[in-house]
Amino acid sequence: MAGPRSSLFIRVVEAKNLPAKDITGSSDPYCIVKIDNEAIIRTATVWKTLFPFWGEEYEVHVPPTFRCVSFYVMDEDALSRDDVIGKVDLTQRLLAELPKGQSGWVNLSEVDPDEEVQGEIHLRMEILGRKLRCTVFDARDLARKDRNGASDPFVRIQYNGKTQETSVVKRSCFPRWNQLFDFDLEEDSFAAEEKRLCAIEVWDWDLARRNDFLGKVVFDIQRLEAVLREEGWFLLRPEKNKPRPEQAHLGSLHLQVQLRQEVLLPAIHYQPLVELLCQEVQDGVKGFPVPVLTLIEETTTSERRQEVSATLVKLFLSHGLATEFLGLLFRMELERTPEANTLFRSNSLASKAMESFLKVVGLPYLHGVLGPTVRRVFEEKRYVELDPSKVEAKEVGCSSLQRVPSENQMIDQSAHVLRTYLSGLLSATCASAGACPPLLRKAFRILSQAVQERFPEEEHQDMRLVAVTSFLCLRFFSPAILAPKLFHLWPKHPDARTGRTLLLLAKAVQSVGNLEAGGARGAKEAWMRPLQPSIREGASQMRGFILQLIQEEPDLQGAPLPFPAAKEGPLFLHRQKGKGPLHPSSTSSSCSSSSSKEKLYFSFSSEALCCSKGPDSQKSPFLPLADILAAEKVDEKSFGSANVLQVIYANAAGGADTAYLQCKCVTELHQWLSALRKACARNPAKLCAYHPGLFRGDKWSCCLQRDRDGKSLWNCWL
Repeated sequence: MAGPRSSLFIRVVEAKNLPAKDITGSSDPYCIVKIDNEAIIRTATVWKTLFPFWGEEYEVHVPPTFRCVSFYVMDEDALSRDDVIGKVDLTQRLLAELPKGQSGWVNLSEVDPDEEVQGEIHLRMEILGRKLRCTVFDARDLARKDRNGASDPFVRIQYNGKTQETSVVKRSCFPRWNQLFDFDLEEDSFAAEEKRLCAIEVWDWDLARRNDFLGKVVFDIQRLEAVLREEGWFLLRPEKNKPRPEQAHLGSLHLQVQLRQEVLLPAIHYQPLVELLCQEVQDGVKGFPVPVLTLIEETTTSERRQEVSATLVKLFLSHGLATEFLGLLFRMELERTPEANTLFRSNSLASKAMESFLKVVGLPYLHGVLGPTVRRVFEEKRYVELDPSKVEAKEVGCSSLQRVPSENQMIDQSAHVLRTYLSGLLSATCASAGACPPLLRKAFRILSQAVQERFPEEEHQDMRLVAVTSFLCLRFFSPAILAPKLFHLWPKHPDARTGRTLLLLAKAVQSVGNLEAGGARGAKEAWMRPLQPSIREGASQMRGFILQLIQEEPDLQGAPLPFPAAKEGPLFLHRQKGKGPLHPSSTSSSCSSSSSKEKLYFSFSSEALCCSKGPDSQKSPFLPLADILAAEKVDEKSFGSANVLQVIYANAAGGADTAYLQCKCVTELHQWLSALRKACARNPAKLCAYHPGLFRGDKWSCCLQRDRDGKSLWNCWL
């Protein structure tokens, strides 16, 4: 059965001309992305700047009926609630009218707190004789207004000049009141409007400042008199009658957002295409034409090339044909390349496919090689600068009693620091041949052989090595050094000083990857010359390392296939005290009092979700992937904490148990959900429904049913 699927490609690039929110004359900006008021992404914080760069990319699945995607630029504060700088709203209608998406700079608009509402409230409105009765049951998914990540909500009911209020529920976005209020009805049917309307407002109570508005619902009493009773969940609405002040300039946000709407068919409908592609790769290895791959390459636009290549790489990896597929793309591009010095310089399908292959197969290898050096750069925070026009003496941190070093001394010190970092990185690289994944080694070997066959001349003898380093150093190592957060090498973006050090180190790695001895072109920037001796030595080391990688055919027997769900990182595992994973059947009415949480490092293998005490500790299987039945978000009210997911899995007795994992932010939550869902996508026993809450005491918190077995699942959703 066909089904529509909508997704958003989102790239939060950078911002400029932001207003200063801190007393230092700067800000600490980050960005939050919401779909219809639900936060799904939080970028890293860029410290002390009014021109932050994020460069973070995401692809998120959205319901076809979503209304708006909003981008909030925030200023992080350590001692008070984070400040809202401004926002950008993009409606579904706007994005649907732009096939290539929204791309470019957009001015930030001011955020009115009284219009930033979300959630619903459960009410019963009744006419009983000459009485108006309002029963306030509960609310869900209210806006978080306090620094603790929740609110202290209460409800205010206003009718006919009288006001009544519920009690305050502390620290909850899913409050429950179950309180009843009566009002005398106005007898005059032609009364003023405020006497014909009943306003029910939700507020966040604050001790030290004014209460925050959370939303309202308005009922027309004349219409209610006709039906006598109305009950249900009502969407909270913003306050729209406030006068708007003149907009101040709040800066601009650079975005790339594209709405993609597709129809996803059951897997059986794609099987003929998969078989055709696999057969063509097998035939292509034997020297037969590959018309389908040629057609894909010629018709794929530059905007979709990355997505198409990544999909094909994962497809052929799952069928054991990834290196054969890459070999065909290499040869197709080599046939079109007239000169050796232009080899793989464009963003062709071959280049993009190899980049995707490196990220899927080589990410753990990248962490092992680059991780120690990148961590050292972040931890030491050394001032490094080689460009004389950018050297600043005050950056060195000399006291007034010390002599300020000269410009040349500072450059010499910086060159020494960079040589140390580069030497450590190259030593780790040259010692990593045995750790390089066999599939990666095979792809490099195929690439070097194809280049040597195309350019066999003596003058091009190094091109087979340069082709390998152009991918390994220029398209893999250098981008990871420049943007370590995007490659999961460091949890945050670098500050200005660390970012400059990483940039200079990445330049040096690129120069090493060119395998130039220093006499051909030398340094492009004259101020990089102090590193030339180290670069020449590094190029010689890199040449020997590449020869070692491609010298012998790697043994793929027993080599584990890379798992495409490459997500890893720390999570909190909620445990029942003295027992294993916290299960719904053993959860008491207060999770905080009966359970504890343990911080563990989770990652994927080809067969299991694994955990360890840290990224460098011994990993052990936590859950077999074949046993995972579902991975879903948990209602916040179940734990009193945000960003909790549940992994439902088959136990030894044939039943189902649940492990609860808490993520550090909403972005991590959605990334882990996506990875876990991919991991169990083909499991035949995968659940079609689940409880979003917990089984507390004798009933489910989400649907209040007392049936603990699977029969209550469908009723929970119905």
